[in-house]
Amino acid sequence: MTALVGAESLQETALRIRRHIVDMCAGPEGGHLGGSLSSADILAVLYFSVMNVDPGAPADPGRDVFLLSKGHGAIGLYATLAERGYFPVEELATYARPGSRLMGHPVRAVPGVEMPTGSLGHGLALGLGFALSARLAGRANRSFVLMGDGELQEGSCWEAAIAAAAQRADNLVAVIDRNGLQLTGHTEQIAPLEPLADRWRAFNWAVREVDGHDHEALREALASAPWEPGRPSALVARTVKGQGLAMVAGKPNSHYATLSDRMHARLARALQAGDR
Repeated sequence: MTALVGAESLQETALRIRRHIVDMCAGPEGGHLGGSLSSADILAVLYFSVMNVDPGAPADPGRDVFLLSKGHGAIGLYATLAERGYFPVEELATYARPGSRLMGHPVRAVPGVEMPTGSLGHGLALGLGFALSARLAGRANRSFVLMGDGELQEGSCWEAAIAAAAQRADNLVAVIDRNGLQLTGHTEQIAPLEPLADRWRAFNWAVREVDGHDHEALREALASAPWEPGRPSALVARTVKGQGLAMVAGKPNSHYATLSDRMHARLARALQAGDR
């Protein structure tokens, strides 16, 4: 299953993921640009350096499970799955086109997608279900759930957090893409979440905080979970919405974009310059 890759390879992989994201946002329907870019490093580390997965056997009972609770970031997941070998990279060009299985939110028709997601607030409960199923079957596989920070305004997230702690589901790992922005602005101006790490601790989770664009910090934290026996793990990954593109980074209007040919070329050049 998954083989560990070095820091340089992770950087290259994350860059390719970002290029695919920009390309898909230039399609007829556009895509969620900013939040997909903010999670690109998390996805690269999970799929290429942490999770026990085999693209040739996506239903292997011993696999680690990944759920994209922030389902609007589907293009980032599609780019990652394609790069990991779940389906041909060329299929990314069909995103959001008639007849494509690459829809605006993940569906199970896509190899590597465990469950359809996108109605925010449901992913953590699904992840807990997979974690408990593995425990009942006597398997050691883990369940990773990538959540948005705006999503944490949904009460169902905290109901699942209570249940996970009560069930001592230490094979469950929640990763929060803490970019501080949601569709209508800054999370702290809409429904403040801080002190976010302390909130998770209050729900009896083991908690760590990292720079969500630091591959080594992400790898060390995620690979070593569970951090405390009998407690689920929550990683607050501090990220920047639109990371990798200075002209959109940290801007609320990067949430969704349908790129013109001109803007597509401009952003693609910016990523290429960053590569050099």
